[in-house]
Amino acid sequence: MSSALPRLPVYRAKSVRQNGRQYYVDDRGYRLPSVSTILNATRSPEQREALARWQQRVGMEEATRITTAASRRGTGTHKQVERYLQGEGVVCPDNVRPYWESIKPVLQAVEDVRLVEGTVFHYDLGYAGKVDCVASYQGTPCLCEWKTSDRPKQSIDHLNDYPLQLVAYWGAVNHCYRDHHVNLEHAMLAIAIPDMPAEVFWLDPETISHYWQEWQERVAMFWRRLGGRFSG
Repeated sequence: MSSALPRLPVYRAKSVRQNGRQYYVDDRGYRLPSVSTILNATRSPEQREALARWQQRVGMEEATRITTAASRRGTGTHKQVERYLQGEGVVCPDNVRPYWESIKPVLQAVEDVRLVEGTVFHYDLGYAGKVDCVASYQGTPCLCEWKTSDRPKQSIDHLNDYPLQLVAYWGAVNHCYRDHHVNLEHAMLAIAIPDMPAEVFWLDPETISHYWQEWQERVAMFWRRLGGRFSG
């Protein structure tokens, strides 16, 4: 985890919720919707139907329990990864340890950490988000994102909206830090799985370009539904 490159500045931002949606407010008062808010608001009918079928199959109470447990383990794993990348000691609760053990070998290949848990704004397109990490993985500068799962995804086609989230952060980092000579061409998603090595999905420039186009369309759709194009 050496840091030959300078750390990037951390921008101050406040997270607020309105009508069930999350927004980030910067130090100048600009309020932009989060990446997850845009993704949730622009789901396809097929995605909504699949979620409804799953909730119906397991029951709403069980669906809520599963979702809450997944959120807690994800938050807990993120906290330990953040501590590790900041050079702090890692003390895992029992429910997080299997995910930590899965992702730890991936983290050992991460160097030149420049940003951890930083809020970024894309003022041209009109969105914001909190990125997990900007660093180098196996020697290549990239955006890094950490997830957890109870079973392997196996293919990028099974990642739902994760790739769109990844390229959204990638685009915002390049936009936000362009004056700091940041021009990332790659992104990496690591998914921690109990009793297994973490899955690593590597997005090259061609793959990023494909998903970036789709993400821009989702952002435009979000703002159209609010009554017009975003004007930053």
